[in-house]
Amino acid sequence: MANLKEIRNRISSVSSTMQITSAMKMVSAAKLKKAQDAITAMRPYADKLTELLQDLSATLDADSGSKFSEQRDVKKVLIVAITSNRGLCGAFNSNIIKAVNKVSAEKYANKEVSYVAVGKKANDAFKKTGNVIANKSDIFDDLTFDNVADLAQMLMDKFVAGEFDKIEIVYNKFKNAATQEIMVEQFLPIVPIEKDDNVILDYIFEPSKIEIVEQLIPKSLKTQLYKGIRDSFASEHGARMTAMHKATDNATELRDQLKLTYNKARQASITNEILEIVGGAEALNN
Repeated sequence: MANLKEIRNRISSVSSTMQITSAMKMVSAAKLKKAQDAITAMRPYADKLTELLQDLSATLDADSGSKFSEQRDVKKVLIVAITSNRGLCGAFNSNIIKAVNKVSAEKYANKEVSYVAVGKKANDAFKKTGNVIANKSDIFDDLTFDNVADLAQMLMDKFVAGEFDKIEIVYNKFKNAATQEIMVEQFLPIVPIEKDDNVILDYIFEPSKIEIVEQLIPKSLKTQLYKGIRDSFASEHGARMTAMHKATDNATELRDQLKLTYNKARQASITNEILEIVGGAEALNN
């Protein structure tokens, strides 16, 4: 009976785990809907703003270009790693950490690389092995444009001050609940699109092209970073919902197997008891 008791305890433990993972799946599904609506509504605006900025930057002369477009010899690089504050979301965080390590080791092998951690998982991963200049894990406590704009402004100030020659952001782009795409985007300096002599940009500038670009660039960069963090936020809930769904299915399968094992062991125990009773009765008759 000790074996049966052990199996019963395992069934109870697996059932409790299944209830927890199922509840987490439902919570993530509810949060995912709101996060997905937010990023879906924002993407067209952010993409068009970035396209407009690149078009305008491509038409500026080198001498009149923005301070955010200055191309330098890359010696110091800053990577903004966007993860989550919590786990239980499959390979969501580990994929970002691997991607950042790969970029640091291959693309910037001989450069001085620093990190800004957006998310506790990124901070935990890089604070021991890399130079984390800022930990912005609290940004997910109140994910608003104003809070992200403060971070973007800090990045812009450091680039203009010459502290870093290039800034890149690494995040998960939301495609659907089960799929996220790792993105490595250059944040600064701004890369203008190549000029095409056959394409005529039909813009009327008022007051002037340079003034418009100078006002548009900070807003565009803040929007770009906000979109990346919003993408990551939606991807996190999608990854967690998928992971908890798989965990619930696995727990259900394991519970069914344990119940089958328990029933077989119980049947074998009952059969042995019957055989012992029958054997004892035969012995008395003889």
